[in-house]
This record gives sequence, structure tokens and C-alpha cells, in this order.
Amino acid sequence: MHERLLPASPNWYCSRCSDVNSDGILGFGAKNTIYLLKVTATSPTVLGELNGHTERVSGFAFCRHDGQENICASTSDDKTVKIWDIDQKALLTEHSVHQSIISAIHWSPVEKGLVVSGDEKGIVVCYWHGRNDTHSFFPEPRTIFCLTCSPHNENYVAVGYKDGMIALIDISKKGEVVHRLRGHEEEIHALTWCPEAKEEALYSLQEDNTDSSNGLKDAEVGGYLASGSRDQTVRIWSTARGKGVMTLKLPFLKRRGAGVDPGVKERLWLTVHWPNGRPSQIISSCFGGELVAWDLIKSGKQKWTLLGGSSDSQNHSRIVFNVNSLCLEDRELLISTSMDREIKCWDLALLECCWTLPTLGGFVYAIGFSPVATGCLALGVGDNMIRVWNTLSVQNPYDTKTYWQGIKSKVTALAWHSVKEGSLAFGTDDGKVGIYDAYSNKPPQISSTFHRRTVYCLGWGPPIPPLSFGGSGDRPSYSLYSCAGEGIILQHDPWNLSGEATNIDKLIRDTNNIKHKLSPHTDLSWKPDGKVLAIGNEDGSIEVYAAPNLKLLCSVQQHHKIINALRWHHPHSGRPELRCLLASGSSNALVYVHDLCSAIENPSESPVLVTEAFRSLSGHTNKITNLAWSPHHDGRLVTVSYDGTAQVWDVLKEEPICNYRGHSGRLLCVQWSPVDPNLVWTGGDDFTVQEWAVSKQEHVRPPKIGRRRVELEKKKVPQKKTKKKKKAIGKGGAKVEENEAPIGEEEKGAAGSGLDEGQSYDEDEEGGCVSISTALGLSKETNKDVCGAEKTHNGGKSFLAVKKDVKDEKKKEKIELPLKKRKPRSILPLSTSMDHRPKEELQQDCLDLASVTHAKGEVAGCVPGTGEHIQLGLFTDREALFQMFKEEEESHVEAGHYDSMMYLRLWKGDLIGALNLATEKGELTDHLVSLAPMAGYQVWAKTVESYVKQLCMQEQFLKAASHLVSVHKLYEAIGLLKAHQLYREAIALAKARLRAEDPVLKDLYMTWAAVLERDGHYTTAAKCYLAADASFDAAKVIAKKGDVMSLKTAANLAKIAGESNLSQSLSLRCAKDLMLSQDWLAAQDILSKQDTLLGHRLQFCVSEMLTRCLAHTGVVTWSLTSMHAWSEPADEGFLAAVCRVWKNVFGLVPTDLDEMRALHHQLRAIENPPATASVPMKQLLFHVALDVALSVLSQLLGDWASVVEELLRAVTRGFEAGHFTLMTEMCELLLPQGMDSVEVYKRRLMKDDEESLDVYQSLEAFVCYQFMYRDWWRHSCCSNTNSHSTEDMNGQTPVENGDPNHETRTTIQSKDQDVEATVRSKGSVGEGFWKILLSEPHANLQATQRAIEDIQSRVSLLVQHHHPQEPQPNLCALPQTGFCDITQEPSSLEGPVGLESKQRSSVAESESFPALVVQVTEHQKRIAAIPDHLKKYPFPDVLECCIVLLYMNKHFGVIPRHVCVEASSLLVRYGSTSSLHKAWQKLTL
Repeated sequence: MHERLLPASPNWYCSRCSDVNSDGILGFGAKNTIYLLKVTATSPTVLGELNGHTERVSGFAFCRHDGQENICASTSDDKTVKIWDIDQKALLTEHSVHQSIISAIHWSPVEKGLVVSGDEKGIVVCYWHGRNDTHSFFPEPRTIFCLTCSPHNENYVAVGYKDGMIALIDISKKGEVVHRLRGHEEEIHALTWCPEAKEEALYSLQEDNTDSSNGLKDAEVGGYLASGSRDQTVRIWSTARGKGVMTLKLPFLKRRGAGVDPGVKERLWLTVHWPNGRPSQIISSCFGGELVAWDLIKSGKQKWTLLGGSSDSQNHSRIVFNVNSLCLEDRELLISTSMDREIKCWDLALLECCWTLPTLGGFVYAIGFSPVATGCLALGVGDNMIRVWNTLSVQNPYDTKTYWQGIKSKVTALAWHSVKEGSLAFGTDDGKVGIYDAYSNKPPQISSTFHRRTVYCLGWGPPIPPLSFGGSGDRPSYSLYSCAGEGIILQHDPWNLSGEATNIDKLIRDTNNIKHKLSPHTDLSWKPDGKVLAIGNEDGSIEVYAAPNLKLLCSVQQHHKIINALRWHHPHSGRPELRCLLASGSSNALVYVHDLCSAIENPSESPVLVTEAFRSLSGHTNKITNLAWSPHHDGRLVTVSYDGTAQVWDVLKEEPICNYRGHSGRLLCVQWSPVDPNLVWTGGDDFTVQEWAVSKQEHVRPPKIGRRRVELEKKKVPQKKTKKKKKAIGKGGAKVEENEAPIGEEEKGAAGSGLDEGQSYDEDEEGGCVSISTALGLSKETNKDVCGAEKTHNGGKSFLAVKKDVKDEKKKEKIELPLKKRKPRSILPLSTSMDHRPKEELQQDCLDLASVTHAKGEVAGCVPGTGEHIQLGLFTDREALFQMFKEEEESHVEAGHYDSMMYLRLWKGDLIGALNLATEKGELTDHLVSLAPMAGYQVWAKTVESYVKQLCMQEQFLKAASHLVSVHKLYEAIGLLKAHQLYREAIALAKARLRAEDPVLKDLYMTWAAVLERDGHYTTAAKCYLAADASFDAAKVIAKKGDVMSLKTAANLAKIAGESNLSQSLSLRCAKDLMLSQDWLAAQDILSKQDTLLGHRLQFCVSEMLTRCLAHTGVVTWSLTSMHAWSEPADEGFLAAVCRVWKNVFGLVPTDLDEMRALHHQLRAIENPPATASVPMKQLLFHVALDVALSVLSQLLGDWASVVEELLRAVTRGFEAGHFTLMTEMCELLLPQGMDSVEVYKRRLMKDDEESLDVYQSLEAFVCYQFMYRDWWRHSCCSNTNSHSTEDMNGQTPVENGDPNHETRTTIQSKDQDVEATVRSKGSVGEGFWKILLSEPHANLQATQRAIEDIQSRVSLLVQHHHPQEPQPNLCALPQTGFCDITQEPSSLEGPVGLESKQRSSVAESESFPALVVQVTEHQKRIAAIPDHLKKYPFPDVLECCIVLLYMNKHFGVIPRHVCVEASSLLVRYGSTSSLHKAWQKLTL
């Protein structure tokens, strides 16, 4: 499905995660996927992937036997071994014998179906594919790092362990250890067998002094074994003797001017490989990514040769993990995978690198082609690197340069400078913005202003104030703009990135006099001419500003969810009106394209509100993440989505072209090739960038939700549950939605560890209730998330409080049993214990006390209060008491009874010492704090601060805040509550103690509102905004939910708060939703509350009346319930009924011309896009109602030229949408007398007003056009030739193809032929009727336009002719002539390849591009010579009318002969296309 592909990086730290078969197919494990590459000596080709493992692939091996090169085996951390068929890319079988993570695998080169695997517990499992038999062995209780099966003995397997030992086991003897090879000191990274079985070649070079005659006789077969270890040595072992014969120490190579520290082993992985046919040479990796070839029979100290020695750039830059070799076309090739995320191919004969394939180690967040260096594609990847790929390189299709300096986080945004070659701006996940010079080796310039959250969008544009101030030489011609997750856009000076970046919100506020909070920004896009800036917001709105002062031109209120992508149409379109198209994608899976030409080119004094899209593209089933316009086509767009597909659209036709489904994950970025109109590039969270051809895709539309979900589930990794939970960071607090955030989810070293970027670690919450003793030790996050204690929305008791209450109630229910009262612990335990000695010792204490009391000096051997006489301190002086206290304190410290120690200090008057001790030990209590004022205010304040810290550690935040209030630290208490998200309590405290105008209070409300808004609690957030006097934000946040009730509430709130513009916008949006649900009563009710929306009420009135009138015609197919009584059809004309209702119900005064002009101006400001076949009927009728309302107002104003123009738009909308019945009904409603009604309007027009007369001519032609088909059907019914006509016309008429209601309409007409005849008589059908339709000037214009479209499709075919694929019709669309060949089979019109496309394909071979360009130029000159009034207004297809006329004449004979001659003449002159030529020739035979 793809042309080129950069795959995910091979997994790290695996002994055998890649292998190559004899056909040159390389397979390697990347994350949980196995990629397959076709290897040649010149370049690789990605063939596909094998999906099925649910965790990291840890091993991969091919079957080595003839005829089974397509069979392979893989292991994974999911503890399974799977057998695959790479030709079918299908799983053949699997087993789950291992109970631990599998660390090694090998397919026996001798035993055809034997697959051997080992795990971390030391278990070796032998699996025989074909007979589905397994045997398990436990040779050593050690961790297995690698293993390899002997190519010489089918029963021998060498196993390398983590502790450095190698065991040679015999699987035929239940895993008996044949030899234990000891010598390595650290883990064995790789084992490889010598391709030859005999060992005599190296005996002369053995390093030990053992006599070879004692070992083997006559070079007995055994085979050499090479091992690579983390101890920096490669050893060669004799498996016949079970001894080492050679030790090779890795050389210390100096690379990039710096030596490698031999003591650093952490980044060392020593892999070894013994190439087939080279028994005396082995390949090993080295310290810094080098590969060395060892010559085992070479004499001297240096036995090695460096691969790629001619150029340092050929080597890997980091350690190598796996090496494989193969022989293709008499060339021996070596394939290596490395930590530098590159796969290299080497020529073993030349020891030079043949090619390098870069791989990706993270999500591909951004891609972009340089506008200066054509073909240079920059990739922003989640592995903290930028890659620049020269996609046009002839010699190397994967010519890529990597940039990593100065980047320490995921690269999430990229933007090439518009004119400066090589200047590439980047943004990262940690908020960094920098600029790289892609053509130098210098580190990037980094902006000194960091965003607080992930950078999502970058753009180069003209400088705006204050950077635009000054002369042209003093300021840069371009500024760098960055938009990040916190919702702000910064302007960076590329000449001075060390300077402070400016927030453009200040300029927007000042220029547009905005007082309310701006909605967080989520995306930006400068119009290519640099005059207009479009900004997408979190609330789904899009604002368009005029540079340089950012004057608001218009606001697009179409999306209702966060804007993810904005793109302007390219400026080099051949149609100037397309240059103001703005495409936008949001999280609601819809893509809207708005035509902002009028708002940009003719700006009004007040901003225009746009609520209708020029085109709506629906089909994706998940959020839109990116989009891009084709620079080669007009109106061709490609979009990517979380549904895992990329969709190409024809915007002008509102049709899908193709759908690409080659990715196995969500798509994040897309770019159209700047040189090939058939190629598109996409990147996603499957770690790949893919190039694919539009013409080769078999699907047209995105898959349905269920089907695509099944496809992705087969490829997607289920998230592991571990003990850590990582919180995703979203754009603007909401761009990355819950459970699907690509930014902020990647785990470091994802490719190395095998984890998906985006794999989150979820907490196991099945543990049930948490006990109080356990909960008291919970961390802050755990307490907040699990227990809910002191949460933001804390209206009731916490989990712990409820648990405690339940326990208390259970205690009360229990019968109180009489318990022995426990004696409290003594505060003087040492002295108390002395009272329980023998009687003799107690009496001796009395004597000692008497001696001390009556003696004038000290008594020898007796010191009261210390040692054995500690108890006497209580009965002597104070000094002895304090001595006793000291020893008691020491005892309490040893026992951990700090409270008793503090009481002792308190009793002896050392209050400060007691408080200091309690503070030091974290044992402060309320009682101690209450005593602190006795020591003075300073001591009290210090003690309270310490107690507050202690309480915070114990998560008693409310109590801590209360103590801060006690020492008059009010702001600190509020800040403490706010910091721990106790906003409700913080606001209560601030409200009670601070002044109402204190800014802290407003900040609390705004901060809490932002948190509530992010969590989806919109109502409470609105209350906060209202309390903070931010009514605008309150209304906006309520409207975020998007349902009718919320919109109605938000509109009323905005009206009460005086935000009239916002109130009108929300009311109108609510009314439109009600209109779509056909609740007309509620729609008018919500609009009636806005005095300034009278014009919109009139439009809704016309729409309701129109729906009621068309209810029985087949146009309106839905039920009508909630409607006004005045909408009931009356006997009077429709326009007269509209005027009557306006006057009687809405109080309109037709004589008040000023009011009429104001209403007309209001309705003219409404965006009314052109009709297409995909517009829903309810919306189409609403657009028609706008045209009708404008025509009625113009009639009341006496502006008849506008009346005719607006009637023309109302009539032709059904024609443009392919709905003939609607066009017919509108003609009957608006022009009930047919041609006579049109004539009435003509009389009121100014005779010298040529443009108005042209409008009249078009209106007249469309009335005749629908009469023409009615006449055809009438004749068919009258002559009873309906069946004959249907058979001859293949069941199709030109208009029937686009009219789903035609069958119903025909039935009605056949039943009421008399009425139709009357209507037709009023239409004055005759020669004048055909003269109106057979307009030669219009035929000339239409033929020229048709010819240009035909040439354009031939040019597209010519481009595709250079590709091997066959062109498809959705790429080379048929010319839009407004009709189909009525002689052609319907299947050929709707099939995948039409007849005309096949004919053009054959013609394209003989045409040249310059000749086609010349033809286009000539036709454009012809169009330029045609008067503008003919090109401005629509007209029925003249040649279609000619064909219908000739058909009617052939079957009914009702057409005058000279009219038929004129029709034939027009067909001869202007019917140049093959379908037309065939149709009219058949009719004239």
C-alpha cells in the first residue's frame, strides 16, 4: 500500500531480535511488531509487518531449511512463542509454555522443525513445529541471556547466562549439561557457532598451555563457539574439549577526537557473528558502535580490522545489538542494528557500508517539506530527535540527517522558514522553541521564553507590534509564532531569541477593545500572503485577524469542539476565489472549509460572524489531527484522524477520492509531496512515516467505526497495568482528550524497552477499601485520587470520614463489656521503677536520703537524681530534680516517647526547648501550640509555622490553614488551600476575611473555574466566572456542552450580563439546532428574546413556511410536529403569504424603508454557501429560505434587480444540489404563473440595466428548463410509451440521475395532467421556449469550460501514465458538464472505470504536456473574450437541452424542424466530448 516507509526502531538489549533468510528478507522486532525488509546491495524495501504480539518482541529467527525460508519464529514479553508465514503475513501456530519473560530464541539449522527458546528463570523449551510437541529443561538455575543451536549436532544447544557462564546442553538427554564453559566475568550477550565442524585450524594458536594431544585425536568433530560478554572480551571455545582456546580483547578506538573510557561499561553490548564461509573470521561490535572483523589465524597483536574505516560517518554512533549476514548475487552482506536507530548494510569483501536505513523511536508528531529546498522532509519524532530526509535523492532513497543537540524532549512541532534555506523551527513537549540551521553542525538557537506546556503549532509570519516597530533594517522580515498547550501564542524574534517573546493576546485585546478572557488558542495558520492570521481556539471557534495590528475580521462558529488543525488554500490556484478557502479540523471528526473571501477582501467595521461552511467533509470516525492542501490541484485536501486513516477529498465536489489504511495506529501529521501530485506522506503513533500513492488505494471512504476498531485492535498493544499512573497533558487543557493523548504519554526509551509511546501505567484499583491507619500514610496524589478527602468538589464526607462513621456506629451497637481500666504510662518511669525493689534497698534509700539531707557536704557514693539514686531527686533540692528529669528524658528518647519528654521540659520551665524538640521530631500538638504564646509572639508564630508544615505532611490542610489564620497569615492560609486544590474552602475563607475588591479573590475564582472547565464541570465553572465578573466567560463555558438547553441558558446569561454579541451568536446557534430537529416553536422563542435578530427570525419564518408547503411533494420526507399555525399554506401566493405573516405576526412595517434596509443588510451578511449534492435537505431548505427572504425584502424596498437575482438563487439551489423536484417546486411557489410571472418582473427592470436583464434571462431559462422535462414526461404518459422510453433510455434521464425523489414526482404529475397542461399554457411554450434554452453564447461558454476540464483530466492522466499503476476515475474526474450520456448504461456511469476515462487513457499516450498547456491557454483566452455577465450567472446546460429536444422529436415529433436543425448545429459545433458526440449521433440516426 505504501511506496516508502521509515519503520519503528529495532528493540534494544535483545540477543537475537533480528534475522535474515536466504531470500534476502530481514525481519526485526520493533515494539510489539515484526517488520519485514527486502534487502539488496543497493537499498532496502519495507515489505510489511507481522502483528500479533501484545508486548515487546524479544526475539526473532528464520527457519534455515530449503523450501521453508518463509517460516519464522518470534518471542515476546507476553511469554508466547509464535510461528509465522511471512508470505501470507499470517500466524501459523503458537505456544505459551514459558511462565517467565522469554529472553532468547533460535531455530535449529539442523533439525527442521525445532525452535529452542529460553527465559529469565533458566527454563529452556524445545518446540517441534509440525508435530506440535514441546519439552522443557532446567539445566541451570540462572538467568538466560542468549542461546544458539549447533549447526553440527542436532542435539547440542549453547546457552549463555547472566553471570557469565556458558552451558552446552544435550536436549536428547533431557537437557544434560555436556560442558560448562567458564571464563567470562559478566553476562553473555551473544553466542555464535563456527560454520565448520572441525577444530584443527586454530589449535596452533591456542593461548593455553595444555597439550592438544590430551584432548582430541585427528581433529575430532565438535565445532568452535564464539561468545561476546559485557566484560569486553570475545572468547573462542572448543566444544569438543570444553575449553577456551582464544581470548580477544576489544580495542579502544578513538572516535570524534575523544577516547572511550574503559571503565564505562553501562552502554556496552558486545555482539558477535560468525559469517558463513568464513571459518577464520568473526565480526563483533565495539564500545561506541563500531564493528570490527577479527582474523583468527592472523599473527601479531592486532587481529582486527575496522569496518567502514575509510569514513567515520559510516559507523554506527552508538552500541550495536544484532548482526546478521547473507549472500546475495555473489556478494556477502552484513546487516547490523544499533541504539542509534539505524539499520546498516555492509559489504564483507570491502568492509564498507552499502546503505543505511533510519528508523524511528517515537510518535511522529510533525512532518513538513521545505519550501526552498525541494524534497527535504523534516520529521519531528518522540525519540527527542529531528530528521531531515532528502526524499529526492537518486543514489540513496533514505538519505537522512539526524539532529539531537539541544533537544531533550519529544519534538512535537516543526516549521521551515518560508524563504531562508535550511532554517527549521521546532517545538518540544517540554515547551521549548528553537531554530536549527539544517546545513551546519552548530547546535540550535533556543528561545529564552519557554511555554509551560507542550508546543503544538509553529508558524512563520510577518512581524506584528511590538516587533514590527522600527525601520525595515531594524526588524526581521519574518517572526516565529508558537502555540502551546497553555493556550497562548508567542511571537519570537528570530534575530534575538534570547530576548523576551511577546504574547499576541495583548495586541488582540488592545486592537479589538476586548475586555473578557480570550478562549485558549490551540492552532494558528498564516495566509500565504502574510496579510491574514487564522487562530483556532479551544471552544471550537476560529478567529481571522488582519495583520499587522490583528484587527478581527470574522469569527467562524462552526465547530463545537477544540480546533486541532487550520490550513489556508495554496496561493497559486488558477481560480482566485479559492485562495481564501480555510480548512479546519477539530475533535468532532468533521472537516469544514470556509470561503472567507468577502470578509477578507471587503472587511466591515464590525467582525462578521460565519456560521455556515462552504463545504462540509464528513466520514472520519474520530478526531481530526491534521490536514494539508494539495499544491498541485484546486480544492484537493488530505486529512488524517485518530481513526487510523488518511482521507483525500475533492473539496469543490464535496466528495471523497481515496482512503489510506496502511498505518497500524492513530495518524498525527500529513504532507502532500511538493513534486508529485500522486504522493502523500503521513506519520502516526505507530512510529512510522509512510509515503503512499493516491491512485493505488482501493478504498474510497474511511471505514465504519466498528470495522476499523477491529482492524486496529489486532495491531494495537493493550495497556499494561502497573503501579504508576502518568497524567497526560493536553493542549489548552483539553486538546488531548481523556484516554487518547499522544503527547505526554511516551515512556523514555520506548523502543528500547518495547513499550508503546502512549502506553500509560494504570493503578490497580481493585483493592477495595483503605483502612484508616493505611490512609493516614497516603501520599498527596493517592489521597486526592483514591480517597477523595478534601477534594475540590467536597460537598459531603470523604471516604475516610464515612468509614469512620460506620465503625463508630458498629461500636455503639456492641454491648459494652466491663473492662479493666488501663493504667496510664508514667511520665517518670525510671524513678517509679525504683519503688519496686526489695524492702532492704528501699530502706537503704531512706538512710541515704537522711544522710544527704542532714549532711553539710555531699555523701560519698550518693548523688540524688542520678544513677542508682535517681528516685531520690524527687525528695531533695531542685538541682537533683532536674538531674532526675534529664535521665528520664534520655530514657523517653530511647523509647520514642517524645511527648513525655516534652512535658518534662515544660514542667521545668523550658518551654522553648520543649517546642524545639517537638518541632524537630514532628510531634507538635494542638496543646503545645496553645502553650507557645507563653514564650512570646515570635516563638508562637514560629511554632505555628512549623506545625503547619507538619500538618501538611499529614495532609491536614484545612487544620493547617486555620492555624495560619490564628497568627494573622491570611494570604498564606488562602495560598495553602489553593495549592492543594481546596478552592471551595479557599474562596470561603477569602470571602469571609478579605475585601470584596481584593484581586486574590478574583484569582481564586478564575483558577477554580479553569480547573472545573477542564474537568467538564461547566455549570460550577460558570458560577465562578460570574463571581469573578467574567460574564462573557461564564456564557462561553456553559455553551461548551453544545446541547440546546445549555446554549439557551448561555444565551440568556449573556443577554443579562450585557454581552449582546455573544448572546445573539448563541441564540442563533441554538435556533439552528432546533431547526434541524424541526422544533420551530422553540426556535422562534429563543430568537424572539433578541431584538436584534429580527432578520434571522424572518428567515426562520420563511424556512418553516417553505417546509410546510413542501411536506406533500416528496421533498420533505420527515414528520412535522412542532410548527406555528401561521405556517399553514393559504390560497394566496407564497410570497404574498410571507409578507402577510411578517406583517401580522412579526410586526413588520413595509413602509418603514429604513428598517427594511437594515433587515436586508443583516440577512445579506449571513454566509450562504453554494449548494452541493451532499448538503442535507433541511439545511438546503434553510439556505433557500434565506434567498427567498432577501427577495421579499428587496421587493418591499422596490429593488427589482435584487429581487430577480435572489429569486434566481432560490430556484437554482435545487439544480446545483442535483434535486430536480426541489427546483420544480420552487418555481411553482415563487413563479406560480410560469413565464408570465417572470415577465412581470422583467417589466419592472430598468431597460438599460444589462446585468439585471442577464439575471432575468437565466431565471427565464431555468423556468423553461423544468417545463422542458415536464413536457417530455407529459408526452411520455399521453402516448403510453413510458415503458418504451424507459427501455430505450436505459432507465435514465439527465436529471433523474441526481434526483432521488424523481419517481414520486413523476407519479404525481401523471395523475394530474390537466393541472400541468394549464400551468404549461401559462408558460407560453412554443418556439420562443426553445429559443431561450438554445442560447449559443452560453453553449460556447459551457463548451469551453468543458474542454478545459477535459484537458485538465488528461493532464492528470498524463502524470499518472508515468506511474506503473492504472489510473482510476476518482483521480481523473469526468468533466462536470451538468448532464450524463443518456444513451450510456448506468453501470458505466457509476462504475470504477468509465468508458470516457479509458478513451482518455489511450489518448494520453500520444499527447505531450506542452501541447496540453497550449490548448488550455487558448481556451482561457476564449473564456476571457466572453462577456462577464454570461459567466457570472448560472444557465441550464444548452447541449443537454439539445439532446432532450432531439429525443422528444424522434419519439413524439412535436418539435418544429428548424428548431431541431438549430439544436443539431449546436451539438456539432460544441459537442466535442466523446459522450456528447455519441449521444447526439445516436439520436439523429
